[in-house]
This record gives sequence, structure tokens and C-alpha cells, in this order.
Amino acid sequence: MLFPTLEFGIFFFLLFPLYWLTKGNRSFRKALLILSSYVFYGFWDIRFVPLLFLSSFINWLTGLGGRRKAVLILGLTANLGLLFFFKYTDFLIRSLNNLLLGGGNAPLLKPLGIILPVGISFFTFQGISYIVDVYRGDTERRDSFADILLYISFFPQLVAGPILRSDVFLPQIDRTPDPHSVDIGFSLRKIFGGLFKKIVIANYLASLLVDPVFLRPGDYGSWELLFAAYAYGIQIFCDFSAYSDIAIGVANLLGFHFPENFNKPYRSTSLQEFWRRWHISLSSWLRDYLYIPLGGSRKGKILTYRNLFLTMFLGGIWHGAGWNFVLWGTIHGLWLIGERLLVNGRKPGMIGRFLGGVVTFHVVTAAWIFFRASDFTLAGEYFAGLAALRPGFSLVTPFLLILILIGMSLHFIPEEWEKLCERSLNRFSAPAAAITAGAAFLVLQILAPEGMAPFIYFQF
Repeated sequence: MLFPTLEFGIFFFLLFPLYWLTKGNRSFRKALLILSSYVFYGFWDIRFVPLLFLSSFINWLTGLGGRRKAVLILGLTANLGLLFFFKYTDFLIRSLNNLLLGGGNAPLLKPLGIILPVGISFFTFQGISYIVDVYRGDTERRDSFADILLYISFFPQLVAGPILRSDVFLPQIDRTPDPHSVDIGFSLRKIFGGLFKKIVIANYLASLLVDPVFLRPGDYGSWELLFAAYAYGIQIFCDFSAYSDIAIGVANLLGFHFPENFNKPYRSTSLQEFWRRWHISLSSWLRDYLYIPLGGSRKGKILTYRNLFLTMFLGGIWHGAGWNFVLWGTIHGLWLIGERLLVNGRKPGMIGRFLGGVVTFHVVTAAWIFFRASDFTLAGEYFAGLAALRPGFSLVTPFLLILILIGMSLHFIPEEWEKLCERSLNRFSAPAAAITAGAAFLVLQILAPEGMAPFIYFQF
């Protein structure tokens, strides 16, 4: 079920009043949210509903083991085993065939054709964070299976994040929600800002520029290739941050508060800063459950560089079963090491920050080419086309340039303007807010291109 669709509108229209009518009954409220979340997930493919249930059961059972290391290891093995089977089995079979046969047409092993369950990377990492936090003593174990079912399956963030920590989410289900504490203006800004980024900016950039250029990069001029790379950077930001924004806004309407997942990442002046602003729930997860356990920056420069590289390398693998994702993570890991070697603790001045911002944006953009290209051959063709300085600019229209500029300008909107927008929306009465929301959704549907592509991060 996609957020910007009629199906989700009907789903939430039915859930919202029923949820608030039963807010005083904790057991019924949990059951309603669990059932709704499973309906939301099953709408995509009902065959994978048992997998979501199994993931919840494994993590609940592991949590009951408390701080026993053997139980933790079993839980981690089960979580990572499920993720590995569904996400990486066919990738490894294909890679093994290519290695042994040099890409021949008679594979030794036949890929299994495994369908990747949507959201498996997100709910697996969420479950791992719970059992590790219980083991560390950072969060209390939950004896109630319903609590873990809801924590793993809560529908706003189920299929594309943000990745929630148990100490953020679980205490919220214990409290009776107060409808008077819901910030309607905040929710509307998040939801409709996200819808605009997804429906208008991301979809038009994808359909009119990014998809055709990345499909056959050899057919286009160097300027088209350059602007398609810029457009993809804006597309993936608008697409992914849109999902997070809508998830945060929808959860807020139900009385749940999620942390921000994006904080104007393209205004970063270094790659280290970029990862503090981009996909914050993943970058903080990698820091707390991988980088710091490896030793972080506590054991000297060489081991710090190793830990940085391994963290980003594995972060690349998390994103997808393909060597292009491995290379994408490797680029980020090596550049983070290079930044540390170059800066060496010095704080840059104004000119240095400006140049750092320009360089960081282009490093991120260049790495996105590997992320977006279907294979190394296509990525190599793309970079060769950029270097060839071929003429051609037919696809890059003023409309698309305006969308790219709007996408970049979103990174420089003052926070005061966002708060002013929320305060203005909060002055509306409930009927006026509903009419405004309906009118805004209708306008967005008129502005949207035909069709609705799934969110990019559904594939991860």
C-alpha cells in the first residue's frame, strides 16, 4: 500500500476515528494498530505476512533471554539469516556463477528467484536494535508479545523507515494518547510537504530525465548526463525523505512522535556531516551497533580508518544485493577516511566550508551514479559519456531545471518559516483543516504525472 494513493486514504480514514474512539483501552488500541499494520503490509503481498510475524516472534523470544550472550547470538543469527536468505542468496549464486564461468551462459547453480519482501532490511535492523539494547541493559525487555508485534510492524515506518529504537517507541505505547497534544499543523506540513516532494518533484524528474538517461546513457550528451546525475540526487532525496516525512506526520496524527530522518543533507560541508543529516536513523544505527562496537575512534587512527571503512562498506551491502552498492559504500568509506587525513582536526573557514560543500555534493552525486546504474558496465558508460563532452541537451527542459532548483532550495528554507507554516495551519478549525487537506491533495493529484512509482527505498 502506497501512501499517496486512494487505498491508503480509505485505510487511514477508517482507522483514524476508530483509534481515537478507543484510546482509553490500551489492549484494544494495541490490537487495532497491530491488525491495521498487518493489513497495510499484507496489501502488498499477503504471502510475506508470516515472515513479519516470525521476525517479531524471534525478537520477542530473544528479548526474554535478557542479558544472556548465547541467546543474543541465536537471535542475531536468526535475524541476519532471514535477511541473508531473502536478500543475498540469489546475488551470491549469480556472483559465484560469474566467477567460475566468466559470465558464460550455462550457470552451475540456478538462482532461486527469491522475491525480496518489502521492508525486510528495516524491520530486521529494528528487531536487532531491540535485542541488542536488552542485552546491553539500555532498554527493558518486554514480556508482552503484543508490544513487540506492534514495535516491529507499526505501519507508518514499516516498509521504509525511519528505523525506530525500542526506547523511543515502546514507552509511547504505554501512555494513553491525548488528542489535544497532536500538532495538526506539524502533521499537515510533513504529510503534504512529503506528498509534493514525491508526487511532483521525484516523479517528474524520474520519468522525464533520470530513467531514460540511466537506461541508455550512451544515447545522450554530456550535459544531459550531468544534469541527470544532479536530478537523481534530488529525486532520491525527495523520494526517500518524502516517505519519512509522511510516516512522521501520519504517526503524529495517532499520537506517536518519531525522530527526524533527514536534515537538509545537501547543505553539508563534509561527507561526515552528510551522514549526520542523511537517513539519520540508519547512520546512527550503523554508528551505535557497528562502528562503536568495532572500536569507533578509541583505538588509534589506523583502526579508526578500518572501522569507518567497514561501517560504510557494510552500509553499502545493506542497501542492496549488488556490486554497485558495494562500490557505493566503498566510495563513501574511502572518502570519509580521506577527509580525516586531510582535515586532521582543523576547522575550515568560510571559504573552506563553501568549497567543502561543493566538493561533498559532487562526491555524493558521483557515487549516486553507481547506486542508480543497474551494473558496472552501465556506470562505466555513464562516466565515459561525461568525460567525452558530447553535445546534446534536448531532455533538460526549463521545467526540469526548476524542479532541480526547488529540490535544492528545500535545503535552505529557514526553520522559522516551517514553524510559521505550522502555526498558521494550527489556527484552522477541524473542518477547515480537513477541507484544506482535501483541496491540497486534489491539487497534487492534478499536478502529478500519470502513474505512481513505488518509493525507491521499498527495494531495500
